[in-house]
Amino acid sequence: MIGGDEALSRCRELVDLAIARGADAADAVCRASSSESVGVRLGALEDVERSESEEIGLRVFVGSRSSSIHTSDFAPEGLAVLAERAVEMARLAPEDQYAGLAGQEHLFSGEMPDLDLLDPVEPSPDVLRDAALAVEDAARAVPGVTNSNGGSASSSRSVFALATSTGFGRSHSGGSHSLSASVVAGEGADKQTDYSYRTVRHLGDLPEASIIGTEAGERTVRKVGPGSIPSGKMPVVFDPRVGNGVIGHLLSSMSAPSIARKASFLIGREDQQLFDSSVRVIEDPLRVRGLRSRVFDGEGVACGPRTLVDGGRLGGWLTNVASARQLGLGLTGHAGRGSGGAPGVSSSNVWMEPGSVSVAELIADIEDGLFITGLFGQGVNLVTGDYSRGASGFRIRNGEIAGPVAEITIAGTLPEMFRALVPANDLEFRHGIDVPTFRIDGMAVAGQ
Repeated sequence: MIGGDEALSRCRELVDLAIARGADAADAVCRASSSESVGVRLGALEDVERSESEEIGLRVFVGSRSSSIHTSDFAPEGLAVLAERAVEMARLAPEDQYAGLAGQEHLFSGEMPDLDLLDPVEPSPDVLRDAALAVEDAARAVPGVTNSNGGSASSSRSVFALATSTGFGRSHSGGSHSLSASVVAGEGADKQTDYSYRTVRHLGDLPEASIIGTEAGERTVRKVGPGSIPSGKMPVVFDPRVGNGVIGHLLSSMSAPSIARKASFLIGREDQQLFDSSVRVIEDPLRVRGLRSRVFDGEGVACGPRTLVDGGRLGGWLTNVASARQLGLGLTGHAGRGSGGAPGVSSSNVWMEPGSVSVAELIADIEDGLFITGLFGQGVNLVTGDYSRGASGFRIRNGEIAGPVAEITIAGTLPEMFRALVPANDLEFRHGIDVPTFRIDGMAVAGQ
């Protein structure tokens, strides 16, 4: 896999080629990654995979027309053909008054902070195999587990580089380590499956395989023998593993391109109090060892900490260059970039601040409710805010977690859900979007 300096050099070369062939402006991105994973099942090695990929993409501007193209051919003659073709395509493209490069005043400059995203430790296939075996063994050892879908361990590294015709040129590297197990409990028609996993930047931050495996086994066994629940409106409590999806819907709806397309239920709610005044949602792209940390975005704009929701109110839209120009807004450092295509919008490390009550206190006064641990289906409309998902989890009776339930549907609207949301105090940082357990009263539940 190429390193950051070589990736940046290729990007600069490609930008220069585009300008020489008639482009008024251009930027190039390079992505390279390598990964190794080992999977086991029932104590036997099942697969060993190693993959490497390298791609470079070019975006050119001829006046207000632009095009984007990418390739995995890094040969000098291949890059020359790519640049020529991109300029030809741009001349034939429709005009777009909003597209362009970020102004130099918005670009990241100065020393790159050390966010400690790349672990020098690269585990060997033998180490990965032993970890996969250990996590599966721990899951299978939980009483009630009857079969296994397998255990896996993986390690990966990546490089991202961006260069622009305005003089910006930076690269960064990162890596990750993952460990997971998925097992089966129950017999016959009552088989249930569940999983547990962790992904971290540094191998030393991974929990013991026994912890992850035991969690996978216990989650699965708890699901055996599910019942249903009477239909009606009731309190619904979201496990953090699925609750972060609700905040994911918020982030998608805060995307300035969605606002510009009038495709977000948040339009017209900019000044409303969406959540309780105690709710705060924070983003910190400079979090050390964060899974989504970055110093600059996909257009070179400097990233920094931001309060997305404060006092229950929105802190503004998430912009890239095109949407900021269209809406007359400033740049927020949220441009997301693949190897090809125009930049979109993406967030970095986001979390909801914890509340002041424990999970036990959060559910203590619920006479009949639902504790959600699994969601499925795509019944979320971000244009209208309508929310409907299939769910599984546990019934709450008289303030206590009771038996498992499945084949349930929960429904509401995202604005109503946001207003009723009450967080517990059990926030843990495990994903790119993290939330504590939270409760939403008055959701429609369809069961029996």
